[in-house]
Amino acid sequence: MSDTTSDRSSVPVLAALAAATLTASMGISIASVLLPALTRGFSATITGVQWVVLAYLLAVTVTIVSAGRLGDLFGHRRVLIAGLLAFIAASGVCAMAPSLKVLVAGRAVQGAGGAILIALPMSIARDRVATERLGMAMGVLGTMSATGTALGPSLGGAMLAWADWRAAFWLLAGFALFTLVLAVAVLARGAPRPRASARDLDVPGTVLLVIALAAYALAAGGGAPEVPFGTGTLVVGAMVAFALFVLVESRSAAPLVPMRLLRDRRTGAGFAMNLLVGTVMMSTLVVAPFYLAFSLGLDEAMIGLVMSVGPVVAALSGIPAGRLTDRLGSARVMVLGLVQTMAGLLCLAFLPRVFGVPGYIVALIVLTPAFQLFLAANNTAVLLDAPVEQRGRLSGLLGVSRNLGLMTGASAMPGVFVAVLGTGNAAEASTAEVAHAFSMTFALAAGLALLTLALAFFSHAGRPSRAS
Repeated sequence: MSDTTSDRSSVPVLAALAAATLTASMGISIASVLLPALTRGFSATITGVQWVVLAYLLAVTVTIVSAGRLGDLFGHRRVLIAGLLAFIAASGVCAMAPSLKVLVAGRAVQGAGGAILIALPMSIARDRVATERLGMAMGVLGTMSATGTALGPSLGGAMLAWADWRAAFWLLAGFALFTLVLAVAVLARGAPRPRASARDLDVPGTVLLVIALAAYALAAGGGAPEVPFGTGTLVVGAMVAFALFVLVESRSAAPLVPMRLLRDRRTGAGFAMNLLVGTVMMSTLVVAPFYLAFSLGLDEAMIGLVMSVGPVVAALSGIPAGRLTDRLGSARVMVLGLVQTMAGLLCLAFLPRVFGVPGYIVALIVLTPAFQLFLAANNTAVLLDAPVEQRGRLSGLLGVSRNLGLMTGASAMPGVFVAVLGTGNAAEASTAEVAHAFSMTFALAAGLALLTLALAFFSHAGRPSRAS
């Protein structure tokens, strides 16, 4: 669809893409609330059932770039439909799983389907939504991602109250089936593409990238009992696999990730900024509960209620962030979002120490829209002028850079908190020590936001904004 597409015709397309994003993000979050029930149902350990969550995240991370590339080669609509079919089938396997191993395997396949649902909506939006509304489309997709993340635990809990954990996976299958019907109905077939061959798939590069990402993901998570390698070995393995990946891609006739994309100032910086902001975003989820519990003295129910402010604000601010990107341009909105991110992180570091829970909530209200501003602007900047044959893989790279940031944040930021605190058990520290460690962690996060802002200026130096 050309840039002259009418607003009316783009609405159903955007609805289908939003439904796909919502389904994938619910797939990430819905399983977390099921873990206690799975522990009882399968007489399994906590470490064992955690793989119900980790298998999905790992599968998304290692396949998302390949998912985007498949869309470029075989058609975004066709691959999106295949991803939905895989997600539906895997959801059924999960719902009927007779053992924990089958459930984890089903979640891995579900994650591979989810990778397609995460990667392709952005590239399809670039193809089928008018340029002057692209920022708004990115904002809608960001809103659906935040909404799905927030809805997942609530709907999973409702399924547990109404039936059992299996009902949660049937619910995911139902959402995916609805999205499939909608996508088939509203996404018109695109122009025929040249027939792809095995050479176009870049199997060596794909295998090396999967190994590098899987090793990094496992290292970021502290390893796993089922994996006979320590964290240090996994890190070295990831570095070696990535170095080999770069070497192979530099010599490949049809690379999975052309090195010129990473060398391009705007595109390469966009991926780096996505990783840094993902690291900062995750810190609010993995460090904050310790402060709320051991410094402010909140119980589990109150911690969940206070932390739910973030996803709610994210859901409300995604579309306005996209509209602002359309109006002001990606460069201006990116800078605005990063400046606000720094302000929000500094508020988070110090306001709760003075005002308690109200200070924490105010900081989230400042910080969360800043994330949405950055994501809408950065996604728009990377995709706006991308050639049609590159949009799927660029969307996949945006997704994997964000996921790598989330995994890095989940590992590194608690490490900073523990290092400042001086003990791995927050219950042994005083409330003042916990508060100090919390402040220093988010002061460091503000420093990462400043580094990201410097990258934003570097990426746009001497170049006009491409979104307006």
